[in-house]
Amino acid sequence: MNFAMLHPADRIVMIMKRLYSYQMTTTSGGNLSIMDDEGVMWISPSGIDKGNLTAADIMRVMPDGTIVGPHKPSSEYPFHLAIYRARPDLRAVLHAHPPALVAFSLIRRIPDIFLTPNCRGLCPRVSMAKYAVPGSEELGENIAAEFRRGCNIVMLENHGVVIGADDLFSAFMSFETLDYTARIEIHAQAIAGGKPLHRLTDQEWELYRSKNRDLTMDRFIPAIHGSEELAARKEMCALIHRAYDNNLFTSGQGAFSRRLSDGSLLITPHDKDRRYLEPEDLVLIRSGLAESGKNPSHSLPLHQKIYEHAPEIGSVILAEPPYIMAFAVTDVPFDARLIPESYIMLKNVRRFPFGASFMEPDTVAREMSVREPVCIVENDCVIACGTTLLNAFDRLEVLEYSARAVVHTIQLGYDIVPISPEEIRDIETAFHL
Repeated sequence: MNFAMLHPADRIVMIMKRLYSYQMTTTSGGNLSIMDDEGVMWISPSGIDKGNLTAADIMRVMPDGTIVGPHKPSSEYPFHLAIYRARPDLRAVLHAHPPALVAFSLIRRIPDIFLTPNCRGLCPRVSMAKYAVPGSEELGENIAAEFRRGCNIVMLENHGVVIGADDLFSAFMSFETLDYTARIEIHAQAIAGGKPLHRLTDQEWELYRSKNRDLTMDRFIPAIHGSEELAARKEMCALIHRAYDNNLFTSGQGAFSRRLSDGSLLITPHDKDRRYLEPEDLVLIRSGLAESGKNPSHSLPLHQKIYEHAPEIGSVILAEPPYIMAFAVTDVPFDARLIPESYIMLKNVRRFPFGASFMEPDTVAREMSVREPVCIVENDCVIACGTTLLNAFDRLEVLEYSARAVVHTIQLGYDIVPISPEEIRDIETAFHL
């Protein structure tokens, strides 16, 4: 999907529906705007159901201040205008109050952007604006002052967050990433028992940046697309969309690959919105060559190594779901001996240090198999493998659901009683593990 070719009103409706569908705003909460090349600000209306917004509902504020449209513009449109005046380089503003970010605004603290490289990259600088009455000139000035200092992401005391960007989709990506990070930190604090969380050092961040650039690969144009490949493309996109809808992927994070019978593989592209991936967006890799005109996921070398070392594996997923990532940023081990399903699907969930996925892919790959299909890479991701696309997806889903159960159990204040070694042996016998 070419987001830039959509009408400004359609872009606002699309992103607002995503915010509402994924419980990042309420029926009446949040507001989005776009400043077009003619100086017209398009903005979501006030008092209109965000779950049923249409393009006809979107309001315009003309360069002379005239308001055009069937409703009132958002009551907070003054701070949108203040941001655009402070930063003429910005073309979109997003404001919302998802629960995790509101929690941080209530304690007047910024989420830790040093927990994952994804957040450090998309949210490099976050500041906090002082509280003022919504819709007031004072609030607009408090926010605009932070943007004038060069910050594009501003938390609001007792309110939420405001993000400015070149386009509305980029603003949404940063917003979604910061919200995921806030959730990871909340879950991690719940299980850490007061111990400090793992944070990326500047050296680790620079190492990640130096190694995670667009891959230099020779290209090829496929002569044909066989039925197996076409079916795999369709199935992959369906599961990628499910991963996004189930909070396993974000718009810019999550890599999915599938091995084909001729030894080639399909993998998600770099820097494309996972929610709207189409079969033609996936990248075919064959004999070390990448499909022409597409950039494969930066994690491709790890996927290739896993397939090389484990012929029985047919699919690999890398992701950062917020509950299991709480274990990736703490010293708390994750033990899958919870319920029979979690042990059957996950076995022994191992840990690798940060950097292993991109600095030592061969070391990680040698440890992956259908008998040991899941691992955690500290401050980076989790990896789930399976014999099929659905099998790998199922494992990722079970991993996140199991981690959620552990977090909730710890919040209850009781010790977890794991399945005993004798009971594990019974499971292994019953299910031929």
